[in-house]
Amino acid sequence: MLTRKQYELLVYINDHLKSKGVSPSFEEMKEALSLRSKSGIHRLITGLEERGFIRHLPHRARALEVLKLPENAEAPNGASRGAFAPKVIRGQFKPSTARAARPEAGAVELPLYGLIAAGTPIEAMRDNTASIDVPASLLGTGEHYALSVDGDSMIDAGIEDGDTVVIQRCETADNGTIVVALVENTEVTLKRLRRRGDSIALEPANKKYETRIFGPDQVQVQGKLVGLIRKY
Repeated sequence: MLTRKQYELLVYINDHLKSKGVSPSFEEMKEALSLRSKSGIHRLITGLEERGFIRHLPHRARALEVLKLPENAEAPNGASRGAFAPKVIRGQFKPSTARAARPEAGAVELPLYGLIAAGTPIEAMRDNTASIDVPASLLGTGEHYALSVDGDSMIDAGIEDGDTVVIQRCETADNGTIVVALVENTEVTLKRLRRRGDSIALEPANKKYETRIFGPDQVQVQGKLVGLIRKY
């Protein structure tokens, strides 16, 4: 699952390679996507690399190779490149309160809100029709919801691609807590929270990925990890 900007960049790189035989520059990519800084392009490219859509060719500047395009996705201009219209978990996101536990099953039915990235931030789909039964023992007080994990950047914390995480809704969390973080009001990720002075670090649990640093106004905590469900 790609964010809209990731998708737009992937299509742009692919079209540029086909028409000109060379990867676009960071400046060209920034202008094509109407972004304000090249750091945003770097983040998008990292996300595409981690998901296996592109790769850097070694020992060559401006050398990107498109490995694949998303299947069944629709391009932003309406062309047939796939059906992509994710809804973003934004600041006003309020997951439903957990329903009462069913004594015979010892479970609580929680809303399941699509994908959460455990690589780089990704837009999370919100599906009000999906739900999952969660053992009542995983839940504490307050509101809870569940998210499916996409990516492997939290694997050293025992969170693997395809897992379902159980989240307790909150707006603050202690240092070292694994949280659902809303980044720049558009993208959502699962990372370990570290406060460093006036900055906030979103720290992966996989040495392949880098810790990302943001200003205090760029990150909003939307919940903390309280449980994990894995199917074999």
